Amino acid sequence: MEKGNLSIHSENILPIIKKWLYSDADIFVRELVSNASDAVAKLKKLSDFGEAPHIAKDEKYEVNIYTDKEAKTIVFEDNGVGMTADEIREYITQIAFSGASDFMEKYKDKIGGENEIIGHFGLGFYSSFMVADRVQIDSLSFKEGAEAARWTCDGGIEYEMTTGDRSTRGTAITLFINEEHEDFLEEFKLRGTLSKYCSFLPVEIFLNPKTEENEEGEVTLPTPINDTKPLWLKSPNDCTDEEYKDFYKKVFMDFNDPLFWIHLNMDYPFRLTGILYFPKLKHELEYIEGQVKLYNNQVFVADNIKEVIPEYLLLLKGVMDCPDLPLNVSRSFLQNDKTVKQMSGYISRKVADKLNSIYKKDREEYQSYWEDISPFIKYGCIKEQDFYSKIKTAVLYRTTSGDYANLDEFLERNKEKTDKKIFYVSNEQLQAQYIKMFKDQGLEAVFLATQLDSPFISYVENYERELEIQFNRIDSDLSDALKQGGEASEEEKKQQEEMEKLFREVLSNENLKVNIETLKSDAVSAVILLSEQSRRMQEMSKNYGGFGDMAGMFANEEALVLNRSNKLVQLLADLKDSPERKEDVEMIAMQIYDLAMMSHKPLPNEQMTKFIERSNRLLERVAG
Repeated sequence: MEKGNLSIHSENILPIIKKWLYSDADIFVRELVSNASDAVAKLKKLSDFGEAPHIAKDEKYEVNIYTDKEAKTIVFEDNGVGMTADEIREYITQIAFSGASDFMEKYKDKIGGENEIIGHFGLGFYSSFMVADRVQIDSLSFKEGAEAARWTCDGGIEYEMTTGDRSTRGTAITLFINEEHEDFLEEFKLRGTLSKYCSFLPVEIFLNPKTEENEEGEVTLPTPINDTKPLWLKSPNDCTDEEYKDFYKKVFMDFNDPLFWIHLNMDYPFRLTGILYFPKLKHELEYIEGQVKLYNNQVFVADNIKEVIPEYLLLLKGVMDCPDLPLNVSRSFLQNDKTVKQMSGYISRKVADKLNSIYKKDREEYQSYWEDISPFIKYGCIKEQDFYSKIKTAVLYRTTSGDYANLDEFLERNKEKTDKKIFYVSNEQLQAQYIKMFKDQGLEAVFLATQLDSPFISYVENYERELEIQFNRIDSDLSDALKQGGEASEEEKKQQEEMEKLFREVLSNENLKVNIETLKSDAVSAVILLSEQSRRMQEMSKNYGGFGDMAGMFANEEALVLNRSNKLVQLLADLKDSPERKEDVEMIAMQIYDLAMMSHKPLPNEQMTKFIERSNRLLERVAG
């Protein structure tokens, strides 16, 4: 057996880092500004520890970025801890040696569990070479009597180190931008990148800062591009509703107020702060535009990372900051560990707790924005069984009685009439006739009109198997409460056969199913019924494809139900055998069928055209 050490060819490592370490070229901005912020954080800590007594307590710390289009340079400058020549050799020339980690290890007894230092891998600085042909470091340590140092490298394995001419504490990193990335020299481009990654860093950041005089001759100071104390770091008790709303509008460029929000604040077993907003939707499909921004120590990492944020909450908008995130070296992806799973579970519980709290404390307010939040909640129920089990009491259904009820409430008040069947309306306008029939007989249905409702009710039926409930669209079945009781007489059975023959001939449809029922309401001439199972299969075939001609097969299962108590149907039955009224009989039969179909689904263009023409002819006859 042979043992040995892996060897690395140093001349190959930097090109690999430059090309493959980071997914986007603009990452260099995040990394260099983060390093500058770390330099300031280190000096603040050292000052607190008494190891930098000459630093004033009210010292103003900042990070400045300067661009020079003629020289093709970008300079990142801080007034933090600075470095000596030896520290540059230790932290910069040793790839993957992290000065941040070294600092944390050295002062771990004083720092405790806190971690305000961002860098961990000692690789962020090398992102500079993604956009620069040459990089120069000028640094002066905070240590008294320190000598300025200058380090220069053109992206190879060789560097130069000389005495520098920097006279103020801190570090300036100058990038000599290559031709491919000269767009970063444009202030608009660079400002956008800084805004993306560094909007909430704890040190003030200025881009090309300069002082100006206003009309009164007063000197105006430059404005930092970032907010050093974002709202999520404050205690929820110290935040006003207006602050929450203003923060939402500023971060997400949304001029509408959010419906409500959840302030996350956790210390154990991991640190997590943030704010999740439930936005007001303009239309059903807008929920796909959610955005949850993930931060690590106030540095932007990515949007909508599914490992951390439950998938259904990606429909929301919000910010989350977790210093304990187990990031990989590029900070762009998460390593899969138990902390990530714990975070996802915690967030899901917090959302469920908040919704249940609002529901119990102020149900009227909760109901006022149920239509806006229902897509989030229903999607969450489908995606996570635990979420449904926690939130199901607060899942509401709008009813044809004009109120809202949860599942248990609706079943309880309808158990005498429809038992475990829950009738629902998918199109309030189209199915108005059925709704009226229900109301006239004291029956209730619920409104389920979104694309999400079809998979949602299937999920509820499956989850609540012990209740043996079944959702049926209002035109899938005739409740016994809508019909007159009693067995059909022999004469009525014969009439049904004759009417079935009539409609099949008039409509040229030998497969048409025709039934005759005596409905309690005589205002309705006919309705179209399609069983719930057939309709769901029909929708599945339409939405997902791959079922061949199955959609057509289920379409044939539609049944025309004629209302024996309706006068028009009675008249048609009397006229059907009159040869001299044959044309009238055909027109009336077609009209009854089309009217019934129009309450079931929209008529195809050609059928609608014929319906309108026929309606005009019938009106002419009535007028004549």
